[in-house]
Amino acid sequence: MKIALIGATGFVGSAVLTELLSRGHAVTALARDPGKLPPQTGLQVVKADVQDAAQVAAALAGQDALVSAFNPGWGEAEIHRLFGQGYDAILAGAKRAGLQRVLAVGGAGSLEVAPGLQLVDTPEFPAEWKQGALAARDLLTRLRGESGLAWSFISPPIALAPGARTGTYRVGGDQLLPGKGDAPAGISVADLAVAIVDEMERPKHIRRRFTVAH
Repeated sequence: MKIALIGATGFVGSAVLTELLSRGHAVTALARDPGKLPPQTGLQVVKADVQDAAQVAAALAGQDALVSAFNPGWGEAEIHRLFGQGYDAILAGAKRAGLQRVLAVGGAGSLEVAPGLQLVDTPEFPAEWKQGALAARDLLTRLRGESGLAWSFISPPIALAPGARTGTYRVGGDQLLPGKGDAPAGISVADLAVAIVDEMERPKHIRRRFTVAH
């Protein structure tokens, strides 16, 4: 497949890039600074600002699908606003380019820990992550109202960390997957990338959110 990737230099995006290339997909990475991505077989880097719908549309022309791991940065004071503005441009650009298949990487905050209670709304949720989590939840709400895109939204578990690629994972829906004992469920970023590319190759969650964990 010809797959566009946003966020290829980030924690999740770089793992997705590695997984896509290892499976022989042709990847077009959108980057404000193409010099941050070294040349690799199967990779084309296009200079584009994802806050600009016209630039996104031009970069997505001719692509089969888009994986977006866009995040303006957890330390960014304006993360909520910039996240929303970025996805305004990303989704508008996808539509202009005639691209329907979009997978967005969200967060764990919008997963339910009890019926009707999302993780981000619990008293224990860290304040420093809250605005980013709320922005991702807003995106999920927005996608659920989209009829013109074949979207998927993946929420990692609470514990997302570097680690080995095992190629195995559990799949859930809107609820936080249980861990072992009192520990939260987790997954390596390499296996999160496996789950993302598996979904692109064999879609099972069109217009749905899903989560994965070891």
